[in-house]
Amino acid sequence: MQHRSSRRLRAVVGAAAALALILTGCSGGESTFSYTPPEQVDAKLPKETVDQLQTAVQEAMTSAGASGAIVGVWVPWSGTWVEGIGTQGAGSDTKVTADMSFRVADVTRLMTCDVLYGMADAGEIELDAPVPKYVSGVADLKDVTLLDLCNGTAGIGSSEAAAKGYWLNTPGREWQPLQLASHGLGQARTEPHTTFRDSDAGYLLLGLALERASGMDAASLIEQYVTEPLGLENTSLPSSAPAEPKPSPALSGSYLPALQGGYNCTAPVDVTKMSSSAGFTDSGVTSTIEDLGRYVQAEAAQGLRGEKAEKKRFDAPLKVAADGASWFQATGGAYIVGSMVGQHGWTPGYATAAYSDPATGFTVAVTLNNSTSGSLIARDLAWELAAIASKVPAAEGQKAPEFALPFTAEQYKTEIAKSAVVCVAPPAK
Repeated sequence: MQHRSSRRLRAVVGAAAALALILTGCSGGESTFSYTPPEQVDAKLPKETVDQLQTAVQEAMTSAGASGAIVGVWVPWSGTWVEGIGTQGAGSDTKVTADMSFRVADVTRLMTCDVLYGMADAGEIELDAPVPKYVSGVADLKDVTLLDLCNGTAGIGSSEAAAKGYWLNTPGREWQPLQLASHGLGQARTEPHTTFRDSDAGYLLLGLALERASGMDAASLIEQYVTEPLGLENTSLPSSAPAEPKPSPALSGSYLPALQGGYNCTAPVDVTKMSSSAGFTDSGVTSTIEDLGRYVQAEAAQGLRGEKAEKKRFDAPLKVAADGASWFQATGGAYIVGSMVGQHGWTPGYATAAYSDPATGFTVAVTLNNSTSGSLIARDLAWELAAIASKVPAAEGQKAPEFALPFTAEQYKTEIAKSAVVCVAPPAK
C-alpha cells in the first residue's frame, strides 16, 4: 500500500463532482452502484473561522491532557481546514502533521456494519440470522440477530470496564475476540430489540460471525467492502501483532497514570505500539484524517450501498439514553446527531470522532493523542467544531444550504471544560 503524505479530501471530491466514484459489489459482482461526493470548494476556510477552530482544539487538548491532535473540517460551500496541532509528546520537538496515522477507535463499528450490509445486499448472509448460527459458545443469544449486534440492540454489556486495565498495562497482548467479548457477555442482559446499549462485545461477536459466514478474515472483509471501493489507501485493520498505527509516520498515543484524586500529568505512558486485537472489529482500525473524512462523508450518505437496497440502515434510530436529548440517537453502528451521522470513541492512546451531514457533505473529524478522558472530549470537540464551521459564510459564487445543528459551540466548549482531567502531584519520594 503506497502512502500519500498529503492527500487533500477537497482534491478528491472536487474532481469527483463531474466524475462519479463507481463502487462495485465485489462478492459476486451482481450489485453495481455509484457514489458521487458533493462538490467541495477548493479553498481554505476564512482565517476568522480557522482561528476559532484552532482555539477550540487547543482548549480540548489541554482538557484531555493531549500533546497533539489532528483535525479536519470540510465545508463544501466554503472551504476546508486540515491540520496537525501540537507535538508528539510532552517536551517533544516533533510536530504533529496532518498525514500521521492513528487508531480510529469506534469508527471501526461503522465499517463492521458496512461488511454486514454489503454481504446481506449480495445475498451472502441474512441480517436477521441468529447469532449462534455463526458464533460458537453463545447459545443463550438465540433470540439475538446479527442486525441487533450492529444496531446496539442485542442487550449485552460492554467489556471495556473489565478489560481496560489489561489494555493499558499490556498493550502488546493478543486477544481472542470471544475471550474479550466474554467480559460483556457476563453482565446482566437487557431485553433485545427494544433499546440501544453501547456494547463493544456486540461488535466483536459480529466480526466473528462475518468471518465464519464468509470464510475470510475481518481485515480482508473491511478491505473488500469498505476501503477498496472508497479508495481509502491509508485505512486498514492491522494484524494482531503489536505495532504502531499504519501507515508511517504514526501519531504517538498515550494515557496518564491514575493517582488518588486524579492523574499524574507529568508522566504520560506511551501506548503507540499495541495489538489491534484489543479492538478487533469494534475499535481496531487505523487511518489518517483525510481517509477518515472521506469515509464518514460517504458513510453518512450511504455511498457503499445500492439505491435499491431494501433495508435502510439509518431510518429507525433509537435514543441513546431514555432521559437524553431527542436529537442524539443510534442505529446501524452509528450515532445520529441532529442531521449528522458518525461515531466517536476511544482506544488506548487515542480518542477519535468523525461526523458528516449526508445532505450537504459537511464533515468534521478529529483525533486526540491521549485517551485518559475516554471518548467524551473528542466527541464534544467534534460537535463544537461542527457548530463553529456550520456558521461559515459561503465562498464567492457559492450558496450556503439551509443547515443547522441542535446545539451551540459554546455548549460543548463548556462540556469539554467540565470533562478536563484533574492533574495531581505524585507523592514525594
